[in-house]
Amino acid sequence: MKVVLGFLVAVLATTAFALADPVSVDHGGTYVGSVVVEPGQVIDGDLDVVLGNATIEGTVDGNVNVAGGNVIFRGGHVTGQANAVGGEVVQDVVPWAPSIENYGYFTSNRRLWWTITWDVIVLVMFLIFPVRARMALDRLEQHPGVSTLAGLCGWVAVIPIAVMLFVTFILWPLIPVEFVLLAAAVFVGKAALALLVGRRFYELLQPRTTPAPLLALVLGLVLLTAAELVPVLGVMVTLLIMLVGLGAVLLTFVPEHSMAGTMGTPPRSAIGGPPMPLG
Repeated sequence: MKVVLGFLVAVLATTAFALADPVSVDHGGTYVGSVVVEPGQVIDGDLDVVLGNATIEGTVDGNVNVAGGNVIFRGGHVTGQANAVGGEVVQDVVPWAPSIENYGYFTSNRRLWWTITWDVIVLVMFLIFPVRARMALDRLEQHPGVSTLAGLCGWVAVIPIAVMLFVTFILWPLIPVEFVLLAAAVFVGKAALALLVGRRFYELLQPRTTPAPLLALVLGLVLLTAAELVPVLGVMVTLLIMLVGLGAVLLTFVPEHSMAGTMGTPPRSAIGGPPMPLG
């Protein structure tokens, strides 16, 4: 922990130093520390800034990308997009200038917005296919290892199945259908995993109560989204969700009595809340 805190302090100190003395630039490229594009200057190509602000008073014929700082517009113009990671895109001096959305504010946070968009789709898929999501939840609870294995087999089989449909010529229209079904299965699988995570977390806080399915789903999506946004680790979390979720949905097409007879796992109670029968 001390090492991590020391590293953060060093980064913050470096950032503060870098932000103190902006340097005038006359060409594109990558710069460490704050830079400024003077009025009347035209920068050809992208302008990348690390640990500093990019103050735009002139014109940048390309994109402006800042990591660890802000993009500040002072009457300047960017023909491409202005992206800020660890900062923001702001207007200065010219309050009547176009809104910051036009400079890619949402692009700088596109990962968060994309994740939230997928979560909304997961919520919609749960509302459309509640029974399938509940069945996938049951498979996750009773056979987590088999769900992972089934998901791995499912992802491996995607390309061979598409190739088989392609070589038949007649079945070409089924290729997009395969990928639509794959996406739907992943979303439903994530809904099942969010249900499981949300319920477990809620029961840690309130051991004597069981949340309603919708509450458990929303809580689980918040927790999974937070985990997916963690640098590096978030990619692994996303891959795990896609793997286990797909496997759980594939197992819903296997009769429960076959699963019980093969695995010998005793049935568990379904998630609480309003009744949502499996059939």
